[in-house]
Amino acid sequence: MKVPLLDLKAQYETIKTEAEEAMLRVARSQYLILGPDVELMEKNMCEYLDCKYSIGVSSGTDALLIALMAIDLKPGDEVIMPTYSFFATAGVVSRLNAKPVFADCDPVTYNIDPDKIESLITDKTKVILPVHLYGQSCEMDKIMKIAEDHGLKVIEDAAQSIGTQYKDGRQVGNIGDIGCFSFYPSKNLGCFGDGGLVTTNDEKLAEKLRILRVHGGMPKYYHRIIGGNFRIDALQAAVLNVKLPHLDSWTEKRQMNADLYTELFLQNGLAEEEGRQKFDEKNSVLLPKPVYKKNDLKHYHIYNQYIIRVQDRDELRKFMTENEIGTEIYYPVPFHLQECFEYLGYKKGDFPVSEECAAETIALPIYPELTKEQIGFTVETIKKFIHK
Repeated sequence: MKVPLLDLKAQYETIKTEAEEAMLRVARSQYLILGPDVELMEKNMCEYLDCKYSIGVSSGTDALLIALMAIDLKPGDEVIMPTYSFFATAGVVSRLNAKPVFADCDPVTYNIDPDKIESLITDKTKVILPVHLYGQSCEMDKIMKIAEDHGLKVIEDAAQSIGTQYKDGRQVGNIGDIGCFSFYPSKNLGCFGDGGLVTTNDEKLAEKLRILRVHGGMPKYYHRIIGGNFRIDALQAAVLNVKLPHLDSWTEKRQMNADLYTELFLQNGLAEEEGRQKFDEKNSVLLPKPVYKKNDLKHYHIYNQYIIRVQDRDELRKFMTENEIGTEIYYPVPFHLQECFEYLGYKKGDFPVSEECAAETIALPIYPELTKEQIGFTVETIKKFIHK
């Protein structure tokens, strides 16, 4: 049996007719940049995310970049973020000649540990940049309280968490000053190329974000500020308008798949309970734990990835590949150990939880079209590896 990490073709078959009609309509209209499809997508996203303003942009990375530009991040300003995340989170800060300041993560959710933030604040700190990693919300109440106490902006990196609810029911990306989303094809909601979104409830920020999206020109060819080419194109917006109505059902299928994985790991004696942080004879596999499931939220965790922790992770991945099961490692090198950030002066051991996660985590297939048989085969293969 083959189990790919992701099968985009399987999803495409379910929306093929509608998606192709939408793309053909855009092609025939030749209205390719911004325009009615983008405007409709932005309206739909506002309704889905329960925010006042949404601005379609060229990628999740550019969403982060334009958000930082909108709050006037200057060279030398400091931005506090987790050291365990996708590179764009830190890369955009350095591109603006500001300084990324790293914090350790929580060992259960993999999100930034809010108790590690306040001690990092200096007179140069301007932004807290939490990342809702793998599809689960950060502890935003604590983060927002810290930001309020110190007069800081909060920009949410929700690239992996569109539709995720916080414990009070709010949508992630709609809690801080600006939310940033990615529509990279592998995301829960992906377009047919690169695409992103920024959201806010601040009218002035929304206006500035729209101006920055088109090189800072408003009206056209008149520039009070310098922006960039951050536009999402009409074709991607049209695809998102087709896909968005399916997102909740896709999320629910991911949650069902995650529940089955967890059930099978427990039944096979590979784990004792969710959220354990230590390996022992009853816990060869450390399972993810959706911390807000008890709140009866519909989308407490959207499982952009289903992440487990194992010892001998790299050997397991090799074994899975030999058995034709797709896996991925997110992320093998935390920011503070990346060569490009050596100048910041961090060293190995500075963030022990993040370093353990980077060494032990592995992502299993979780996409909505995955079958029960494929999930069962994946767990059985892991069991064979552990008991061999």
